[in-house]
Amino acid sequence: MELLHVLLAASYILLVSFSQSSSKCQGKTLPYMTPDVTQISGRSFDYIIVGGGTAGCPLAATLSERYSVLLVERGSSPYKNPFVLDKRFYGFALFQTNEFSSVSQSFISKDGVSNLRGRVLGGSSAINGGFYSRASDAFVRRAGWDEELVKESYKWVESKMVFKPELTKWQSAVKFGLLEAGILPYNGFSLEHVEGTKMGRTVFDHDGRRHTSADLLETGNPDNIVVLLNATVKNIIFHKKGTENETTVHGIRFIKSDGNVSQTYEAYLKQLENSGSWGDVILSAGTLGSPQILLLSGIGPKRHLKNFGIPLVLDFPEIGQEMVDNPSISVLLESDPQVQLPDPPQIVGIADDFKFIVQGLILPISINATRIPISIKLAFPASKGKLELNSTDPRQNPLVEFNYLAKEKDMKECIKMVQLVERVARSKSIAGFLGKEHYSNSKSPREQREFCKKNVRTFYHYHGGCAVGSVVDNDYRVHGVKGLRVVDGSTFLESPGTNPMATLLMLGRYQGIKILAENNQHEPSKSNHTHTHI
Repeated sequence: MELLHVLLAASYILLVSFSQSSSKCQGKTLPYMTPDVTQISGRSFDYIIVGGGTAGCPLAATLSERYSVLLVERGSSPYKNPFVLDKRFYGFALFQTNEFSSVSQSFISKDGVSNLRGRVLGGSSAINGGFYSRASDAFVRRAGWDEELVKESYKWVESKMVFKPELTKWQSAVKFGLLEAGILPYNGFSLEHVEGTKMGRTVFDHDGRRHTSADLLETGNPDNIVVLLNATVKNIIFHKKGTENETTVHGIRFIKSDGNVSQTYEAYLKQLENSGSWGDVILSAGTLGSPQILLLSGIGPKRHLKNFGIPLVLDFPEIGQEMVDNPSISVLLESDPQVQLPDPPQIVGIADDFKFIVQGLILPISINATRIPISIKLAFPASKGKLELNSTDPRQNPLVEFNYLAKEKDMKECIKMVQLVERVARSKSIAGFLGKEHYSNSKSPREQREFCKKNVRTFYHYHGGCAVGSVVDNDYRVHGVKGLRVVDGSTFLESPGTNPMATLLMLGRYQGIKILAENNQHEPSKSNHTHTHI
């Protein structure tokens, strides 16, 4: 119980210190934040960003350099929550969930696999392991992005919220365990997605304080950003001008996250006298949130929307398709829960032509108990699923099915993953850390297949639902709709590497710069804007 007493005492001290420091911080550098929906109701903005997560915050900060921005986040601020901000409490937010207000929202896919999504300003960057690594050059080329702008955007993020970690004893054991298992070469410290074993960067600073994408709002123009907290977007508002057939976005309709779903409020895009609105509603609500909002707004498969009585705006069968999660297998190194401080991943093994990603961590399962797993994910699964509505209440999770290991190719790869992760678990370095004999729970090929079927889990790197090409174009505009974009992981066709966080942070900055440049080129007379003081 000693660990419990230490953590509880620390949490009290941190609650006080974070409360004091965050209020000072917000008064000087962060934009105006409010949970009061009535302050926002009826107002107009150049851009409305739905989702203050990993991509949404850098996007809002960048656009605010010239335009007024409303950033709508369904969760609360992270700045008074030590379970988010302090490394010693890494993982606590993952098991402290409730229906409407917890920073993590749990869901179970139709496959029966438990999963989580962020519900806090900063999104999943506020609850994940903090491991930071860029996407591979091949991923960037396949995405068709400007490689120089990608590098500039990565560097912009890294200069503000990314740090070089100091290896813990456990992470040092993981490093040597990966090398003993043949995951070579050792690449030392590297930001790049390269095959072998390496140390990445982290969003935890040297004092153990987590930095989330919300911190990037400090880089924006505080006079041009308003952050609406604890508000859930119900649907997008459309209008048609005159005899035009094109569907045009007018604004959003939202509710209080803990309020009555029938009590709605509205915010709008600014209108120009001669040519309608010229900004965008940009969905950055995540892999589950963005396709869900499109469906709730009447954009999706006609038959599915009819089942929920949602008026059809655009028959779009591709919405919610191409849902992919990276299947993962974990080997527990101890049969019983441990009492150790949580330890997020700092070392990664990238093996078999980038197909397998291996990490080790110490993850809390309660206030005073931890587990020590070695986990491995399949980076390029062939199996895909879909997302559908479960309710017209936007606060409820949609139904999602990833079809883990449905393709025989994925099952064969999973068997290889079990073999590799067991080699790591049997290493002398891991045994030395645990202070006992080598892990010896070896399995036959038949047992490995059954192990995959029964123990497949998520690596929390799911993506898809609004894929580039089928749903959005190369500028992330939704096909067939004017004034609507999607900028988040729902647009990815594959996971960008060991952890998508770095690439999503980069994407928010990258697309913000692209939008600014696009407006400079095509709408130079529309760059004037008014501040958004409240």
